[in-house]
Amino acid sequence: MQRKASAVWQGGLKDGKGSLSTQSGVLKDTQYSFGTRFENGIGTNPEELIGAAHAGCFSMAFAAELGKAGITPAEIRTAATVTLEKTDAGFTVTESCLEMTAKIPGADQATVLAIANAAKAGCPISRLFNAKISLDAKFEL
Repeated sequence: MQRKASAVWQGGLKDGKGSLSTQSGVLKDTQYSFGTRFENGIGTNPEELIGAAHAGCFSMAFAAELGKAGITPAEIRTAATVTLEKTDAGFTVTESCLEMTAKIPGADQATVLAIANAAKAGCPISRLFNAKISLDAKFEL
């Protein structure tokens, strides 16, 4: 399976601007720039998109792993905070912190926590990172 996204950039780093599009059309000429990445400009940025991808991937992986254990969640809500830091090697994504709240009626807390940690390690986007990945998991059982 392959998925495709594209970027167009015009101009220099600080005065330029770009747009992002995805094969599905969900993003179509979506604006990004130096201001949206390093300041508070209007538009998106790569780290925000990585965060969305990580939150979505983890949620699906967690649901899949719960299903293998015969557990069906009512709801999984995940946010990912991606940290971009300047290191000796240059700007680097150093961490993705997953914050998840799941409604899983009747489940055992220790079991679902172990499943959540396995999903954190096993989701394809987690495996893409060369960064610290943390998980703050809360359950409504």
